[in-house]
Amino acid sequence: MAVKMRLQRHGSKKRPFYFIVIADARSPRDGKFIQKLGSYNPLTVPATIQVDRQKALDWLQKGAQPTDTVRRILSFKGVLYLKHLLRGVGLGLFDEATAMEKFTKWSQEHEAHVSRRQSAHKKARSERAHTPVVRKVAEKAPEVPAAEEPKSSEEAPAGE
Repeated sequence: MAVKMRLQRHGSKKRPFYFIVIADARSPRDGKFIQKLGSYNPLTVPATIQVDRQKALDWLQKGAQPTDTVRRILSFKGVLYLKHLLRGVGLGLFDEATAMEKFTKWSQEHEAHVSRRQSAHKKARSERAHTPVVRKVAEKAPEVPAAEEPKSSEEAPAGE
């Protein structure tokens, strides 16, 4: 049985809200699923993502294949990086304490980066809200007199 990690759409028309679920690849998009891992709301700025990291990691290690969008969400939340580190532990490259230390360091840097982006967005948004809108009125271009047409065929240029 092929198992996929994918988005299940909810919400009304033009107001999407998604659940991140584990489902059989043959089941319909909004149909039967095995387990719910979290939610994704693309309408908020920035998008709201809630994922149970441990459940997602367990399913990835069992062989569940994420769709492209879910892969990006899991990457953003650090689940794929954690899987990568745990693979290194399994191969004997480093111990689990080092892996958790690396993940904690990455997580702190990532949270700082996200908070900087959020504050920059809020600042830009407040500046746009307080900036008065100045509309320029299109100035009327001065009229140019049309070129005079030749009055007789004798004055017409050759080749016509």
